[in-house]
Amino acid sequence: MSAKDGGSGHRSADALLFTDGLPQRDEEVGYRGAEAARAAGITYRQLDYWARTGLVEPTVQSATGSGSQRLYGFRDVLVLKLVKRLLDTGVSLQQIRVAVDQLRASGIRDLAGTTLMSDGASVYLCTSNDEVIDLVSRGQGVFGIAVGKVLREVESTLVEFDALTPAPMDELAARRAARTA
Repeated sequence: MSAKDGGSGHRSADALLFTDGLPQRDEEVGYRGAEAARAAGITYRQLDYWARTGLVEPTVQSATGSGSQRLYGFRDVLVLKLVKRLLDTGVSLQQIRVAVDQLRASGIRDLAGTTLMSDGASVYLCTSNDEVIDLVSRGQGVFGIAVGKVLREVESTLVEFDALTPAPMDELAARRAARTA
């Protein structure tokens, strides 16, 4: 989720996200900014701003100068979509930054069992039903975002994108296509 997760730490966590019969993704695969933004339901401008301010940085490849491209991993796209959901519910960007930092710091490996709860001012990270019930019973939780549901949405969207992406052409196939066009 963050650059500090780098190396093998974030890669093994990515693998855990795909243990329920869904396609196993290549750990080195990244999604370009436009794909990541579309899958998360945000604008490219938001994506760029969030990357530049450190809210959600790409973990596969950072931009290293003019002409270079950011590549976002699956978890990055998931966090982008969660940020979007929190913004849509009226949570301030400042509180969202706190929530994203909590996700990073907690090192949660089972995101499917996590719920983000908010009272509109603060965001709470709940990893059990008991924590959700406790927040609601104290009147703190106004709404919740089941991370597992968002995770499935992102997976479905990215699988659709993969199906729509044509196979890369070799040089000969590209020349043939250019001649017929």
